[in-house]
Amino acid sequence: MSQSLFYPPPPPDQALSQGVIVRRCAAFIFDMMGIAMFFWTMVIAIAIFGVLTLGFGWLAFHILPWLPLIYYTLLIGGTGATPGQRLAGLAVRQDATLEHPTLVQAFVWTLLLWFSFALAGLPFLLAFLNPRHRAAHDLLCGLTLVRTAQFPY
Repeated sequence: MSQSLFYPPPPPDQALSQGVIVRRCAAFIFDMMGIAMFFWTMVIAIAIFGVLTLGFGWLAFHILPWLPLIYYTLLIGGTGATPGQRLAGLAVRQDATLEHPTLVQAFVWTLLLWFSFALAGLPFLLAFLNPRHRAAHDLLCGLTLVRTAQFPY
């Protein structure tokens, strides 16, 4: 006798968002480690470039604070997920159609993500109240995070 008789499969919408909150946290940690490694590589490269150009190259240090914004915008807008999100089995999709987000959506999503951190993370609490586990920045941009195990590319 099949177990699916006793335990029917969850609806597709619920299966896509099951366990997303823990995976989001893990993905963010992985992404921050990747950004940190890239940041320090850039610091060393810019320092060497600055010495070789007699200090003129050190102006490139002004790029470094923008790395997380560029990282999230280009990766989410281009491929639909950051490396940390891929490692955690997640993908960012448009809520209505499950298509890849546009660069504009990814940019606004990233700005609102960092604004949520500036508000002490309070907008993230909305993910616990929402059945699809969407935080405030997801709702405002029309995006959602889904599990890739149930989602065909």
